[in-house]
Amino acid sequence: MIIKKIMGWRVIFMGFKNVKISNLNLFLEEIKDAASDCQVQVFDADRIAGFDHLYFSVLNALNSFESGNRISESLAMEIMLYASGQHQIRKAIDMLGVKPDSSRMIVVLLAKSREKGIQAASRISESIGGERDDEVIELTDEKFELIKSIFRVSDEEIEAAFRGSEKKALTSILIERSALLAARK
Repeated sequence: MIIKKIMGWRVIFMGFKNVKISNLNLFLEEIKDAASDCQVQVFDADRIAGFDHLYFSVLNALNSFESGNRISESLAMEIMLYASGQHQIRKAIDMLGVKPDSSRMIVVLLAKSREKGIQAASRISESIGGERDDEVIELTDEKFELIKSIFRVSDEEIEAAFRGSEKKALTSILIERSALLAARK
């Protein structure tokens, strides 16, 4: 569990592996119920390019709500939109959302206080099952090609953004696309 304070919110990032989903809608509803009055978003971990990808998506979403330039009515959905770099909710969910066959996932939880966040995180962990494992957040060699494909990142873009490693370049490109989403509104 990674806890950060971002713009007055306590933001908790949790990774899970070996998750079994029998009914996706029921699964997501149980997570939302467990979050109580907190904001929660769930991502397929294999489609996220590391912690910074999520951190900057949360930051951009919070900024969009604070400035009144948000795309969606929900802060949780705004995070999904920024993480995907998409304006359309359906496209964002198709790109990064959990599917019935997802077994590795990342939960991003936003709470107004640390205590409420920790309590909600505990309820969500029980609801999800599987094993807690924050390593699923990291951008691995195994995830790299899938993420490049999903986001349609070319080898030329990777080369142009190269910062010592291809993984850092990919993450940098996705963060930049997220930031540009606000400019394209």
